[in-house]
Amino acid sequence: MKNLLYICITAASLLLISCEDFLDTKNLTKKDTSNYPQTVTDARQMITGIYADLSYGTASPHTSFFYAAELASDDRFGGGGENDKLMQALDLLMNNGSSMLQDFWNVRYRGIFRANMAIATLDNCTGYDNDAQKNQMKGEAYFLRAFFYYELASYYGQVPLVVTTDPVNLPKATPEQLYAQIASDLKMAIELMPSTPYTSVEAGHATKWAAQALLARVYLFYTGFYAKADLPLVGGTTMTKAQVVTYVEDCIAHSGQSLVPDFRNLWAYTNKYTVNDYAYTKGKGLKWVEDDNAVNPETMFAIKFSNFPSWSTSIGYSNQYVLHFGLRGGQAYDKTFPYGQGWGAGPVNPTLWNDWKTAEPTDMRRVASIIEIPTELPTYAKGGWSDFVQETDYWQKKYTPVSAKNADGTYASSYSVPMYATADNFQLDNTQDLVLIRFADVLLMHSELTGTATSMNLVRKRAGLPDKAYSLAALQNERHWELAFEGTRWNDIRRWGIAGDLLDKQVGVKCYFKGVAEVTKAFGGGYKARYTATKGFFPIPENQIALSQGILVQNDGWGTSAAEYTGWK
Repeated sequence: MKNLLYICITAASLLLISCEDFLDTKNLTKKDTSNYPQTVTDARQMITGIYADLSYGTASPHTSFFYAAELASDDRFGGGGENDKLMQALDLLMNNGSSMLQDFWNVRYRGIFRANMAIATLDNCTGYDNDAQKNQMKGEAYFLRAFFYYELASYYGQVPLVVTTDPVNLPKATPEQLYAQIASDLKMAIELMPSTPYTSVEAGHATKWAAQALLARVYLFYTGFYAKADLPLVGGTTMTKAQVVTYVEDCIAHSGQSLVPDFRNLWAYTNKYTVNDYAYTKGKGLKWVEDDNAVNPETMFAIKFSNFPSWSTSIGYSNQYVLHFGLRGGQAYDKTFPYGQGWGAGPVNPTLWNDWKTAEPTDMRRVASIIEIPTELPTYAKGGWSDFVQETDYWQKKYTPVSAKNADGTYASSYSVPMYATADNFQLDNTQDLVLIRFADVLLMHSELTGTATSMNLVRKRAGLPDKAYSLAALQNERHWELAFEGTRWNDIRRWGIAGDLLDKQVGVKCYFKGVAEVTKAFGGGYKARYTATKGFFPIPENQIALSQGILVQNDGWGTSAAEYTGWK
């Protein structure tokens, strides 16, 4: 019998840790596999526990795949202060400590353990309203296990594949084994979860449609990066492109999800407490789709955050990504309004602004997505906290703190202060969803999979742009412009085989160090050299290698002097 130690993460989430017990008796004082799970309430708790690991650890989001994918891509630099070396190391594909990514490894494998436990035991529970309710929960567990493994496989390359709750010490699985499990889990999730509109599922929970969207993303990365025709499945069969297209077309036709009519309404700067005080949005009839906790019809899957996190116990339940990606320096809000303050991660590469302007000069998404600081914030002072590294004249607008004006003319650190009565604390009051998959991405994946322009042109039409004939180059640009700063660019340029050359163009670009103009530099032999050495995979934490007693081996390109980052100067 296995005893399960549990700790409440939220009111209804459990941390489950298995150990062997020689007694085969029913435990009357704590939950273990002799008495848990038994009820539908237990089942809900188990699913909630898995979701807790989707966002757990966001008090330190800089170890997450989303964060690394943003900084490693060609669109952004590392930024931060002189001591924020991890930010710069992620940008440069270099090392900053032997276990710099340990937290994310732990959190993702804990989430996988919870998913494994749910998959193994949800059928034991009684009291479900119907089979559809049970199957929805089982489908969510399969979806989340697939999501966690896709992030691990994207981040580290080859990792141990654990699909039971038994204690094991496994070597790295092959890419074929990992992606076969991911694809099979998503196929199972699609088959289990009901074909009901996304609004029938609790906000923040996975749906059949999110599983179909993630399957398309997984297919495109695996077949592109590894130069394969099909996606493997457990048991030796495969999933073809035609099958993936069928899933995507089902999602488009039946999910009930749609494009938000105005691209700007996707982002928090159009919230009702800010929109009419911001010169860019004032008087344009804009309204944020998340105002007052409204459900965004374009969101396929997102990390949800609390409006009332606590500094001492639950800082990670505020959107710490937004805090990290905020303008650095603690300046007076009248110098940065409507944008608040943060840690300065991810300054935008000026090349993105210039290339976008050349390629699509009338694309409204460029100004809707990027702050051109000298134009929009003319009194902004560079060199935040006198230590800002890789600062540029451009900042992203999608996931950055958004402030609001109070009735007396003072500034609230966030729109959430008047909207949700949160405490005015810039480190805790960022509440917007972190959207991981949205419907525009599904449309663009459909065009790429089918080699047709219809779905791509729906996205262009929303941006006020004319139709364009399909080509891979046109599709690549469209994904670049539409999905900038949303965590997709890194895997896109890797699977298209263009990452090395694009990354090398980050050298010699205008930036600022402590407010003084200079240009970006090459470290470790340069961006392309580091990408060639690592293929874009980051190092497995050294303590995991030690714990495995040598069964795990380090990824290529790490453990050399060229991989070590010691600082910008």
